Amino acid sequence: MPVATPFRVKKTTMTASTSSPSEVREAPAQVQPPVAAAQGPKAPQPAAPQPPTPEFLAELAEHSQKLETASPRDIIAWAVENYAPKLTMATAFGPEGCVILHYLAEIDPSTYVFNLDTGYQFKETLELRDRIAERYGITVDFKRPETTVEQYEALHGGPLYKTNSDQCCFDRKVKILREAVVGWNAWMSGIRRDQGTGERAGIPIVGWDKKFSLVKISPLANWTKKDVWKLITDENIPYNPLHDQGYTSIGCFPCTRAVMFGEDERAGRWSGSAKKECGLHTLD
Repeated sequence: MPVATPFRVKKTTMTASTSSPSEVREAPAQVQPPVAAAQGPKAPQPAAPQPPTPEFLAELAEHSQKLETASPRDIIAWAVENYAPKLTMATAFGPEGCVILHYLAEIDPSTYVFNLDTGYQFKETLELRDRIAERYGITVDFKRPETTVEQYEALHGGPLYKTNSDQCCFDRKVKILREAVVGWNAWMSGIRRDQGTGERAGIPIVGWDKKFSLVKISPLANWTKKDVWKLITDENIPYNPLHDQGYTSIGCFPCTRAVMFGEDERAGRWSGSAKKECGLHTLD
């Protein structure tokens, strides 16, 4: 497990937020200068969501490489030091997201965190949001599509996830995230390299998210599933009880099933099709 970092920062002392869902922190109206890192040069800050320069990308790559041996806590602390208050996080309340929230409660509980509420989330997922708020004082905001599930299905003559799951994911996830990150300079995700092939396998710790036009930070990129669950167990971190029923990866309930022994961690997502990603973590 990684333990060292060239960018170790001092712990931020803050009081946990106890705001209601209607009182969660909104995106600042104006871009504010980043907080400099305690050690080493500060990360580059994009002035606007425009194509980054080669120099900018090279700086991000340099920071990412230096953080390869850092612990998730130190990566999150580095992100807060460099990008707060223009740092945000999206979570689907998976075990990785719960681990990041656990660290954020210690480092900067005022970080704006949101969930893409498609209308198809499991009841247990929505209830976990309340348990997170009770434990850490962090209220995760819901970002929802313009249409309810009933309205959306009426527009498409029934559940679109049955006939065109890619379009359904785009309309109720990708499009909403694209709108949610406007005004932010960086966002954190909980993806890990050992979750599969493609973009996940090669995700940098710090990089430019071309799809959403901001910096993407993946504090758990170099952790394994075993690392995540060890911390959850050791620290008694709240998690979705569906994981105890064989659901190793949880998304929307119509497109998620429990996995069988020996199956891949994400085999229960869009089972029976070649689809393995909703589009949030793909380059196209």
